[in-house]
Amino acid sequence: MSTINLADFQLHDKDTGSADYQVAVLTQRIKEITGHLDDHKKDHSSRRGLLKMVARRRKLLTYLRSESEERYLKTIAALGLRK
Repeated sequence: MSTINLADFQLHDKDTGSADYQVAVLTQRIKEITGHLDDHKKDHSSRRGLLKMVARRRKLLTYLRSESEERYLKTIAALGLRK
C-alpha cells in the first residue's frame, strides 16, 4: 500500500484544515481501513466508520468543486479518485 504525501496537498506550511488536505487524510485512512476489512470481513463497526469517511470525503470534494474546479481536478488526479 502506497502512502500519500500530505505535504503536497497543503496550501501553506501549517495548513491542516483546507478541503484538499482533509480529502488526502481521509483517502489515506480509507485505504488503511479497506485493507483491514479485507482481512476481517465481519468487522461491521469498522465498515460503518469506513462508510462515514467515504461520505465525508464525498461532501468535501463537492465543496471543493464548487469553490475551485482547478483544485478539485488537481486533488482527484493526485489521489487517483474517480469523478
